[in-house]
Amino acid sequence: MLVEETTIPDVKLITPKRFGDDRGFFMETFRDNWFRENVADVTFVQDNHSKSAQGVLRGLHYQIKQPQGKLVCVSVGEVFDVAVDLRRSSPTYGQWVGELLTAENGRQLWVPAGFAHGFYVLSDSAEFTYKCTDYYAPEYERSLIWNDADVGINWPLVDGVGVNLSDKDLTGKSFTSCETFE
Repeated sequence: MLVEETTIPDVKLITPKRFGDDRGFFMETFRDNWFRENVADVTFVQDNHSKSAQGVLRGLHYQIKQPQGKLVCVSVGEVFDVAVDLRRSSPTYGQWVGELLTAENGRQLWVPAGFAHGFYVLSDSAEFTYKCTDYYAPEYERSLIWNDADVGINWPLVDGVGVNLSDKDLTGKSFTSCETFE
């Protein structure tokens, strides 16, 4: 597997080796000892899988207690995946990184605890999977508004397709008013 730093050094882009022929392909997507040695020494406790239509934007989510590190990838379709640093003590506090994750490129993004995370579906639909380092705790979940001017995410919106948000994400907090981490 190839590990690349992003513009936020704690967020890593991982590209598994893919072996293919006319029958299809095989790739190892996760190995605990390799991940601990090369990316982060964490334990994953929960896996999630979602399916979304084109134009759906999920996020930007985080848990203020029981924060989750996430290893994310796309098994069908393509998304623009985003992480926003909400750690006040970090030199990259308030900065964001975005990466194109597709079923074809097989890339994964490591988003450590202390970040808000979200994605926007570019293809007709997408299936998104993620491994989490802590359990989902809805009472601690928070949302940073997707289009906050202070954060300034440059979402690659599909022409003619409006952004489809959940009620929870419509009421996300601004960067200046959201709860953050030390």
